[in-house]
Amino acid sequence: MSGTGTVRAPAPGRPLRRWREGAWVTGEDRPAVPPEEAGVAIVIDGASQAVLMASPHDLGDLALGFALTEGLIDSPADVTHAETLEVAAPVPGMAAHEARLWLRPGLSVRLAERRRSMVGPVGCGLCGVDSIAAALPEVRPVQSDTRLAPATVAAAMAALSDGQRLWRRTPGIHAAALWTPGAVMVREDVGRHNALDKLGGAVARAGIAPDGGAVAMTSRLSVDLVQKTVRIGAPVLIGAGVPTRLAIAWAEAAGLTLIGRARGDGFDIFTHPQRIEG
Repeated sequence: MSGTGTVRAPAPGRPLRRWREGAWVTGEDRPAVPPEEAGVAIVIDGASQAVLMASPHDLGDLALGFALTEGLIDSPADVTHAETLEVAAPVPGMAAHEARLWLRPGLSVRLAERRRSMVGPVGCGLCGVDSIAAALPEVRPVQSDTRLAPATVAAAMAALSDGQRLWRRTPGIHAAALWTPGAVMVREDVGRHNALDKLGGAVARAGIAPDGGAVAMTSRLSVDLVQKTVRIGAPVLIGAGVPTRLAIAWAEAAGLTLIGRARGDGFDIFTHPQRIEG
């Protein structure tokens, strides 16, 4: 692509060709609906803290959740004003947005300490972090005595699947859900980190107590997702994939129950199994 070209979205209804078991599949072609993706700048007190490639919806939740899970604020009460708006992109045809937060006085020191310039292709969780100390901060322990039945794991994953409205239109979208007794909240994004940040922002905005439930995700479980779940305040993280070695070590240190390979009614518990009774 040349520097002067125009980026254009794929034409709607473009046919798909599918390869299955060594041959082209016929009779199943459907219009391809690519997921939306846009540059989103998280701007706090007038300074850009991160630039993500994200699904351009629920951006207020994304900004608030990012600020919370990155430790820039402690609660929604730290935000005095918020707005989102579309801005001009440097490349014609590309969408760009800013999600802006203004914080109460006294938090500028924390912003300076955690300043990031981050460009992630699909919401990379640690892109732009320039020190080991920033990537692996002090462990924050989970504060929860919650006990859940084994059936809760399947229920949380089922609720996650039921809430994937965007995924039904265009596969390739990640989702994160908070399951609590009697309630479920789901957020989606092309980036798994963005989906979890959106969930954290939505949970905080709604005033939901996460310490009695579990976070469920469609993705593999990396250390940064463990860190973000702990900051959200949920005591259990469930994923369809397997966790990394570092994610397991971090969850163990943080007191988080980490569950992987959650498919159907089966799952593997990697840390703190005492929370799953039965």
